[in-house]
Amino acid sequence: MQENKKNVNLVIVESPAKAATINSYLGSGYKVIASKGHVRDLPKSSLGVDTEHGFKAKYINIQGKSALISEMKKEAKGADKIYLATDPDREGEAISWHLATVLGIAPEEANRVAFNEITQNTIKAEIEHPRAIDMNLVNSQQARRVLDRIVGYKLSPYLWKTVKSGLSAGRVQSVATRIIVEREAEIEKFVPKEFWTIEAILSLGRNQKGKAKFFGDANGKIELATGDAAQKIVDACRAGEFRVSGVKKSKKSKSPEPPFETSTLQQAASKRFGFHSKRTMKVAQELYEGVNLGPAHGGVHGVITYMRTDSLRISDEAAAAAEKLIKEKYGAEFYPSKRKTYKSKSGAQDAHEAIRPVSMELLPEEIRPFLTADQYKLYKLIWDRFVASQMKNAEYDAVEVELDNVGYLFKMSESILIFKGYRVAYSDDEDAGDKSSKLRGISEGDVLPCEEITPIQNFTEPPPHFDEASLIKFLKEKGIGRPSTYAPTITTILERGYIERDKKLLLATPLGKATVELMKKNFPEIVDYKFTANMETELDEIARGDNTFEHVLEDFYGDFEKTLERAQEHIGENKVALPVEESDLICEKCGRRMIIKTGRFGKFAACPGYPECKNTKPLDASGGVKKEKEAPEKTDLKCELCGGDIVIRKSRYGKFYACSNFPKCKYTKPIREEIGVSCPKCGAPVVKGFGKNHTAFYSCSDYPKCDFSVWDMPTEKNCPVCGSRLLVKKGKGYLYCMNKDCSYKEDAPESEKKE
Repeated sequence: MQENKKNVNLVIVESPAKAATINSYLGSGYKVIASKGHVRDLPKSSLGVDTEHGFKAKYINIQGKSALISEMKKEAKGADKIYLATDPDREGEAISWHLATVLGIAPEEANRVAFNEITQNTIKAEIEHPRAIDMNLVNSQQARRVLDRIVGYKLSPYLWKTVKSGLSAGRVQSVATRIIVEREAEIEKFVPKEFWTIEAILSLGRNQKGKAKFFGDANGKIELATGDAAQKIVDACRAGEFRVSGVKKSKKSKSPEPPFETSTLQQAASKRFGFHSKRTMKVAQELYEGVNLGPAHGGVHGVITYMRTDSLRISDEAAAAAEKLIKEKYGAEFYPSKRKTYKSKSGAQDAHEAIRPVSMELLPEEIRPFLTADQYKLYKLIWDRFVASQMKNAEYDAVEVELDNVGYLFKMSESILIFKGYRVAYSDDEDAGDKSSKLRGISEGDVLPCEEITPIQNFTEPPPHFDEASLIKFLKEKGIGRPSTYAPTITTILERGYIERDKKLLLATPLGKATVELMKKNFPEIVDYKFTANMETELDEIARGDNTFEHVLEDFYGDFEKTLERAQEHIGENKVALPVEESDLICEKCGRRMIIKTGRFGKFAACPGYPECKNTKPLDASGGVKKEKEAPEKTDLKCELCGGDIVIRKSRYGKFYACSNFPKCKYTKPIREEIGVSCPKCGAPVVKGFGKNHTAFYSCSDYPKCDFSVWDMPTEKNCPVCGSRLLVKKGKGYLYCMNKDCSYKEDAPESEKKE
């Protein structure tokens, strides 16, 4: 009798990394594969939108995805059940809809699952309760995609004809560029205004001093516009005395910040670590999809919740886990009498939670050896902020002293931290308050001797240049874009040369300034803050089912088409002449003075004789010519894939073999570094390598013949109890026995503690 073949459930996710993690949780009855993002999109060669018949989108399979689509169809055909498990947002919902279309699945079928966190319990719970595809979310994403396609496809050719070839326009990117350009204009036009302040250094007794600042008089605050006005008051006060006219004592408290959502995480990572938004989201994606934490911590799984969100909501389970940890780690006095909750801003998408750790048991320090440096920094930031958000307020004793001197009023104040509260878990880099009180013993009527009184000249300052953190904050406040758009928007306008980086600052280029002025003149609505924000509101309405795809697009397109026609009629008079910036470099090929241009990789020097002379030189941040990369080291080896020559290249993780035909051939092979230790199984040398998360591991050089492999560095020492090899525990400074049934450990020698 023939045995019946067991059908397998098919789960389709976006990321291969996430696929591997989820597969390990679901087991042999499931097969998890990755779509690697979208499988269908609008064509590149045409508009792909029928503007005459309801703005129907003409989707095609993405080039290069044919083999993957065929594979998914094959797997789906033999599957018992198909689960569409793309990311839990509008983009993910749309990808599930595209997958359903490709695989012949009706959207109303219960095939959709969404994982807010990649943990075994969450995944198994969601698999038990699949739902239909949410077509409101799909239509909202489609509306955004069609809007962006119409704007980009219709406007970009106009920019090519009037400004420069290769440019692009977009609803959000054009507004973001305008924001930076207008801030630059504010700074350039700014005229400093002089003003004066007065400070008095007073003796407080007990060898302590305090700084009193001039306020005004009995009629209120006085602004000092000139040095003469300030000096008049200084002279009068020198002849008088500083008598305490009032003392106000109060209790103040400061609440913790809410847990992170996408924009605040990007801002904090930028300020704390100097991370660009793209880097932050890449690392957050890794933490969400899954990292290998070793057997002791459950192997591979996600450690944070979904990182694209503008919600501040957290689950009851997460709140309870935070409460337990706070009481155990810090003490019950640090937990508030009532659980802290935070209200999301109007218009926030509340499909999933704020960004938080998936488990309070995964302490940052304990899993640090398994994370890259960037992963650890971001994970600890998310952990600390979340824990702090559930803790008591910080408490302060505040004292304000008012002093009278010949009718002029001065003030001095202090804030003493008396209860740290949430600050024991998360510091927001603000002054925590004075450590000890200087003013508490001062009483009304006291006369405080003046040691020095000084007029100080000041000037008003221009608004600051934007960096990524402040730009994202501005976009968020104005309702421009959504969590998923901030990082790609900044990346796009940098690549197009509209803006450039100067260290952490984002500065407008001549190209960006010229393009914005052209857009403001001819397409004012496209670069209007309120118009762009209103479009986001309408997209949200579609997502809620309160508006329709067709209605939103019709309202937009009618006016846009008329505006474009008018601009096309005057295209000749709108051509822009970009200023040419000369460099000090001389082209060694033709002798011309090279000019400075901006490309997707930053500034570069180019010969003005193009196309006859195509000489270019990349420039570094200081404007000097970048040093050429060290030439790869040649070998006698041949590539296993294409037969090309194998060379040795360097990365931050050491040397590796690579094919000389890169990028056509992407063959690589790591070069393992011997550590001077023999394999405990076969005696061959042990080598050091790096895993997919760039975590160091150690294995036998005779792999696959010998399967010895460990995360911690082995030594030549054997355990005095059981005879097994001793390993150096990462970051802990001790040796321990690799035999799990043996608990022996000893201090590591100083030479080995760094490992």
